[in-house]
Amino acid sequence: TTTTTTTSSHKGRVGARLQIVTWNVGTASPPDNVTLLLGLESTETETDMFVIGLQEVNSSVTAFLVDLAFNDAWSVFLMDALAPRGYVKVTSIRMQGILLLIFVKSRHLPFIRDLQTNYTRTGIYGYWVSGHKGGVTIRLSIYGHLACFLNCHLPAHMDNVDHRLDSFQRILDAQQFSGEQAGGILEHELLFWLGDLNFRIADHGMHFVRETIRGNRFHLLWDKDQLNMAKKTETILQGFQEGALRFKPTYKFDLGSENYDTSGKKRKPAWTDRILWKVRERPREGAAEADGPRPGEPATVNLESYGSRMEYGISDHKPVAGTFGLEFEKLITEPLVKLQPEGRWTPGRDAIVSYRMSQLYPSSTWDWIGLYRVGFRDRNDYVTYIWVKDDELLHSQDTFQVYLSSDYVPTGTGTFLLCYCSSNLDSLVGVSDHFQICPEPEPELECEAVGIVVGEQCDKEPC
Repeated sequence: TTTTTTTSSHKGRVGARLQIVTWNVGTASPPDNVTLLLGLESTETETDMFVIGLQEVNSSVTAFLVDLAFNDAWSVFLMDALAPRGYVKVTSIRMQGILLLIFVKSRHLPFIRDLQTNYTRTGIYGYWVSGHKGGVTIRLSIYGHLACFLNCHLPAHMDNVDHRLDSFQRILDAQQFSGEQAGGILEHELLFWLGDLNFRIADHGMHFVRETIRGNRFHLLWDKDQLNMAKKTETILQGFQEGALRFKPTYKFDLGSENYDTSGKKRKPAWTDRILWKVRERPREGAAEADGPRPGEPATVNLESYGSRMEYGISDHKPVAGTFGLEFEKLITEPLVKLQPEGRWTPGRDAIVSYRMSQLYPSSTWDWIGLYRVGFRDRNDYVTYIWVKDDELLHSQDTFQVYLSSDYVPTGTGTFLLCYCSSNLDSLVGVSDHFQICPEPEPELECEAVGIVVGEQCDKEPC
C-alpha cells in the first residue's frame, strides 16, 4: 500500500525522480532479484537516482575482512541489477552492518559534486561489539543543491525511546563536513533520514495491534507510534516530514513469510523502518543567512509513494521504499569538463581524446580519463585509462588532446563512453556521448554506402 501526492512543475524549474529504500536484511544474502523493490518493472517514469540504505549487513569478522578487499555481496548485487539499466554507483559508505549506496543515471554524473561521507558509532564506547548501531551519511551537490542522506540503525526495544533520540542527537552533533556551506547535517538544503529507527507502538496490547493491522485500520495506531509522538515534542525532529503509514508495520515477521512473529517472544509489530525528509527553511526576504546568500529558488520535495514490499522474506523486516519528485532550478548547467573521442576508434590504432575545461575547474596532474563500456557499474569499472598530463599530445588555449596507445584500445566491437575523473573533487566531472569501437571491415568487402572499396575514404557510420 502506498501514499501518493502529485504536483505540477513551476516555470523555469526541472524535475528529478528519487527512489529511497531502507531494509534491515538481518545478515541475509541478497534475494534472487530486486525488480519489484526498486520499481524496475515500470517503464512509465524513469528514476534518476536510487538511494539504498541497509542495516544488519553480515559483518562477522571473516565476512567484513573479505568485504574490505572486495565489494560486499550486497553492493555487487545492486550494481549488477542497476548497471544494465544505465545507473552508476556514485559512492557508498559502510560502518560494519550499516551500508548506504547512491546510484544515478550516467548523464547526471557531471552534475553530482562535493561528495563527502561520514559515520558515527553510538554503541558503548564505539567498540566492534556494539558498533552496529549508529549512522552513516553521504552528502553531495545535485545541480548545485546540497543534499544529505543519513542511514541510521538506532537502539532497539520498547523502553529505549529516549536512547534512540539521544543517539540521533549524537549523530547530528558529531558529523561535520568541509566546505563553506552546510557544515552539519541539518544545514543541508535537503535532508533524507532513513533506516531501522526502531521506534515502536506504545500502550496498545498485542491483540489490539494485530487485529487493527488485520483490518487495515492503521490510523488507529498512528497516535501511539513513538516517532509520531516524539515529533510533537522533540526539538531535533521539528521540520521532518513523512508520508502516512498506510502500510503494514514492517517488523517483526517469521522468515520467508508474511506472518508476524510466532516465536515464544511474540514481538509486537511496529513501523521500525522509516523514511523521513526535511527541507531547510530559507530566511524571509531581506534577511541574511549566517553562511551567506544562496542563489536561486530552493528545491522542493514531493512524495509520490511510500510503502513496504511484503514479497521479500529474507529477514524479519520488510523493506520500505519511498519515491520522491524533486523540483529545482538548475544552478549548474554545464559540466566542468567536456570531452569527446576524435575520429573513428579502431583496435590496433592509437586513439585521441579531446577535452576542454571550465575556468572554474581545479585541475590536477593526477586527473585521468577512463574508457568505459556503456552499462559500467562504478568509477573503478573502466576498461583502461589515460593520465591527462603524462599522455598529453596537444595543448592550445582552450583545448587539450591526449592519446591512448593502440595497445590499450579494446579489441572487438562495442559501445563505449569516456569519463573525466577529478582527483581534487574525487568525482567524475565530464562524460562523453556514446561511441563505437570496431575493427576495420575486411578489404574484400565493398562499402554499400557509396559503392567504393573499403580502405578508401568512406563516411558511412562505423559498425
